[in-house]
Amino acid sequence: MTQYIRPELLEKFEFHNYGHALEILSQAFPNEWNEIQDCLLSLKITPEDLLASGGNETAIPKKFDDILYPLGWREIRITGDLLVKMYPRGKSRGRFSSAPSDEKLIEGYIDGHNIDFIKDKVAFDLEWNSKDQTFDRDLLAMRTYFDCGLIEVGIIITRSEELNDIFSDLNIKSKYGASTTWIGKLEYRLKSRRNGGCPILAIGIKKACVEGYK
Repeated sequence: MTQYIRPELLEKFEFHNYGHALEILSQAFPNEWNEIQDCLLSLKITPEDLLASGGNETAIPKKFDDILYPLGWREIRITGDLLVKMYPRGKSRGRFSSAPSDEKLIEGYIDGHNIDFIKDKVAFDLEWNSKDQTFDRDLLAMRTYFDCGLIEVGIIITRSEELNDIFSDLNIKSKYGASTTWIGKLEYRLKSRRNGGCPILAIGIKKACVEGYK
């Protein structure tokens, strides 16, 4: 797995590969994967960032916006209706009419699924400090985009467990509780295949991303 990741990133992040996501990224989407790696390599979190309130609206998510938006990554929201057509069988078994006898439109069959960043067919989502149920929403969105043929692979970045040591040092561990978004809560869901068939690369932010820590 590590042959697809720049060596200098391995100290700063942990990587978990589901559905051959890394192989797909490196072989099918090398430009997008290089841009994501550049973004990860530039990530620097200060203790002040950790102390700030606001969850996913803190300065940390904005660090990703500042790098990825100028490169053409965009937040996308999709909606869709489902048109069901019913074709009656003809006189012979196995033969069906070429025209439907009835149609049913299910409005809002796909509704409100959004992903932080999409470019080409790569999706990228950041969950810094939300309720851990947010991962269910993210994985449902990615599998929906995948099933619709809009993406081929997804990336989700969140906190590594080892950041808890820093939170303890700063006396803010209660702010980043066990029921918020961190890599353990994401892996639990990926191991139970809540991503459906969508390949997912899960990334955990480690201590080395925080200035003054290793």
